[in-house]
Amino acid sequence: MPTEATGAPTTLGASNSPFPDNDQGKSSQPRMNLALFALGLATFAMLFSTQALLPDIATAYGVTPDRASWTVSATTIGLALAVLPLSTLSERFGRRRMMTLSVAVAVALAMVIPFAPDLSTLTALRAAQGMALAGIPASAVAYLSEELPPRATVGAVGLFIAGNSVGGMSGRVLTGWVAEGFGWRAALGAVAALGLLAAVAFRVLLPRSRNFTPASLRPRLVLRTVRDHLARPLLLRLYAIGLLLMAAFSAVYTVVGFRLVEEPFGLSAGLAGSVFVIYLVGTGTSSVTGPALERMGRRGSLYVAIGTVTAGLLLSLADQLAAVLVGLVLITAGFFFGHAVASGSVSRIATHGKAQASALYQIAYYLGASLGGTLGAMIYHRAAWPGLVAFALVALSATAAITLYATRRAVNERRVLATAA
Repeated sequence: MPTEATGAPTTLGASNSPFPDNDQGKSSQPRMNLALFALGLATFAMLFSTQALLPDIATAYGVTPDRASWTVSATTIGLALAVLPLSTLSERFGRRRMMTLSVAVAVALAMVIPFAPDLSTLTALRAAQGMALAGIPASAVAYLSEELPPRATVGAVGLFIAGNSVGGMSGRVLTGWVAEGFGWRAALGAVAALGLLAAVAFRVLLPRSRNFTPASLRPRLVLRTVRDHLARPLLLRLYAIGLLLMAAFSAVYTVVGFRLVEEPFGLSAGLAGSVFVIYLVGTGTSSVTGPALERMGRRGSLYVAIGTVTAGLLLSLADQLAAVLVGLVLITAGFFFGHAVASGSVSRIATHGKAQASALYQIAYYLGASLGGTLGAMIYHRAAWPGLVAFALVALSATAAITLYATRRAVNERRVLATAA
């Protein structure tokens, strides 16, 4: 997500952020916090609105789980494709304008989506919705970093991420219960209504930008910055870790609804959707990332995240509901912790072009969501839950191998420095 580099070369419209009206900034901060919380809620409620409804969608259209899962994967692919271009446009036309336009288009599409006559139309509309939503993460953090002092920005960004988590959870739980009583199309309509209310609250509450300075579009500079980031092995490893962790996590949550409505559990759509309340665990684990990094370092923290997700996957193999729920708690806690470590490390490691560095991480992250959702559903259709767990464990093994490689490199570098000294 776009942030401005300090004391380093910048790309596209870095703001000086002088905060000339500090008292005004403090008085408007609660409105900013509430506005960005509402925006985060709307974004993730719409982004994953079909995930809890996949069993109903598959039945309605007479398709397999992997084909139904494209209603989720197409949205995350659309977001991944559009996030870098829209982050660039926000440098020229403004963060507030970009966020407003993005959420307005996404809500308009959300109102049309429940009437999709076939799966292809539904998937195409969802892809367009993902592209519209890409303008939000591309602008939100940049807006906060420009309008608030650094210390206040940290808490405001935390509330935006909390809105993401609450939106992801509430959208899934809402659709599950509405679908049980009124059908999956009504459930998507309910998400559209939730998105509209949150979007209106965002627009009413968000103060106008005071410190944004428009910049001319310089595609060559953007491409050069992207090339620089892709040439750094450490950033590439972090991008790969984000992709692999999200692939495992997305695979689990894309198909867990299918497993819970089938035997031996036989839960209703509402109860199966309520499982997504576990998402709130991620809010808590993300908040301890800073102290954990100080105590264990980046690689140590990643090992803890990988181990936690692995334990949850193995526990989820049991046919007891309690064991599956505890497994999901561990998977969720470990994933959000690992994701926070990897994404936070990107912005610290990038010496310039932090906006583009973070955008590249988001591209990898959402491509991982698409890959995990599609392949996970395909594997589940053919090899049931054990096959899905095996797929997720392969992704985690690759994550562990990348982290181990980085650990060995760091150890060898320290030995060389010690010998030279």
